[in-house]
Amino acid sequence: MLKKIGRLFVIKTKFEAYLIIFALAMGAMDRGSHYLEIYPGALGWILFAACSGAVFLGGAKILDALRYEQAQKEAVEPSA
Repeated sequence: MLKKIGRLFVIKTKFEAYLIIFALAMGAMDRGSHYLEIYPGALGWILFAACSGAVFLGGAKILDALRYEQAQKEAVEPSA
């Protein structure tokens, strides 16, 4: 039963990865807009850019890991 629940938290396709990256981006942009309200001026914009940059780095890592896992799966189970 725990194995079935655990599979819900595994990214299997690129579509799922894009949905997760989209959700991360929405949260980061919301947080960045709060930073602009709290810290007006250059500091707010720097923190806003840091929020968006974190999504770019995280999204790239998610997609690279997914590509790596799929390549490993194909290497272990070659299609006949």
